[in-house]
Amino acid sequence: MASAPETKTIETETATPNSSFIYEILYSPVNLLLTVIIVILVYKIFRSKFGKVYVEPPTPELPKIRKDMTVAELRQYDGTQTDGRVLVAVNGWIFDVTRGRRFYGPGGPYAVFGGKDASRGLATFSVTSTDKEYDDLSDLNSMQMESVKEWEAQFREKYDLVGRLLKPGEEPTNYSDEEPEETDNSTSSPDDKKDQ
Repeated sequence: MASAPETKTIETETATPNSSFIYEILYSPVNLLLTVIIVILVYKIFRSKFGKVYVEPPTPELPKIRKDMTVAELRQYDGTQTDGRVLVAVNGWIFDVTRGRRFYGPGGPYAVFGGKDASRGLATFSVTSTDKEYDDLSDLNSMQMESVKEWEAQFREKYDLVGRLLKPGEEPTNYSDEEPEETDNSTSSPDDKKDQ
């Protein structure tokens, strides 16, 4: 039994020289200096990659437009003019999508819809626009028309309503400043509103 304490003493004696050797290696001035340099370099690498986040400058608030337009008038609002306003028509209604300029403005993935009637493209899931003077969408099937109505509801929820897209020969509605904006979120077409 006396041998057990002796082995413990031997183990502690052999561990002490190893501990001091590790202590000397870790805490030598050269190794400490190298460790500090490595930590600084790693910090700079991560800061340069992840620290600088591009924040898009806020777009200036443009005055609201409230008027009906023809297809020719709508074409002027494709985001290339000086104020950068972008309008898109969906199912006969015109929406101010300037907030979504990075999508619908020049260079955006849906820039082809800027200043145009996007109904057919949204209905057919095609990023193309039509150059027709007015597209009545009469040749779309029921599923495609349902898709257009869903898109219209999304646009009504997200963007400001400007007015109606006028058919050739149709007269615009005269909106007054005191008149409340159209807030009906139903997916009825401009023709339905006219009949009421």
